[in-house]
Amino acid sequence: MLKVKDIINLPQKPELYQKGTAMMWTDSYISKQLLDVHLNPDLDLASRKKKTIDSTVEWILDKAGKRKLKILDLGCGPGLYSQLLAKKGHQVTGVDFSKHSIKYAAKTAKADNLDIEYRQQNYLELDDQEKFDLVILIFTDFGVLTPDDRSRLLSNIHRALKPGGTFLFDVLNDKNIDQMMSEKSWEISEKGFWRENPYLALSDSFYYPENKVVLYQHCVIDEDNCDVYRFWTHFFSHEDLSAILSKNRFEHIEFHDNVLPEGDATNHRCVTFCITSKTT
Repeated sequence: MLKVKDIINLPQKPELYQKGTAMMWTDSYISKQLLDVHLNPDLDLASRKKKTIDSTVEWILDKAGKRKLKILDLGCGPGLYSQLLAKKGHQVTGVDFSKHSIKYAAKTAKADNLDIEYRQQNYLELDDQEKFDLVILIFTDFGVLTPDDRSRLLSNIHRALKPGGTFLFDVLNDKNIDQMMSEKSWEISEKGFWRENPYLALSDSFYYPENKVVLYQHCVIDEDNCDVYRFWTHFFSHEDLSAILSKNRFEHIEFHDNVLPEGDATNHRCVTFCITSKTT
């Protein structure tokens, strides 16, 4: 049984990249809540708004060229981008860690008669070789990876791309990191996002300025357990990204700010899109 002293010590600032004790993507209850948020077309949370997704896909295809492409959608969730790309005639493979999201995506593709390959897989374990013209990683997933995992993913993507293939992704830029901090808060609920039974959630954020990292931490306590969820979120300058990508054998690096429409909750000025290609 947790004591008050234990609870007081829970929300303390941890060491950089110290892992949490639980992961929401594989939790059977939380992953269902995430899917519901993904599918709400009016929210910019697990996915962006539908109108933003539509315009982003048009922008991606304009940058990648209008020819028919073999596309890998990493962190595809319920397939919101994959479906649009497939409907435009491209050959799409979607990869996501969440069983519920992949199940929904596959069911939707079948109902719409779309030939999309969906895989429930950790993209850090991707092993495709020279298969894709375009790899996308959308909704700032790149920034939640630790430096070691980031290098591992870039190696996987480089291997998966055909010679001259394109990698396109978005990140949070480092212009207003202080505005991205969230205030300390607590929630007590009979049933909610974190649990289907009564729980207390203690939430806070911590800034690590030398690493341009903000940690969003949630300590969730119920009758049986105390789970700590940690989300390490990195912020990048153009120079940061150029150094990271060049080190991992990518070239012809382009940056595009203000791609997202004004008024989005994600704040279009905070998001930078990056396009780079595999060294031939």
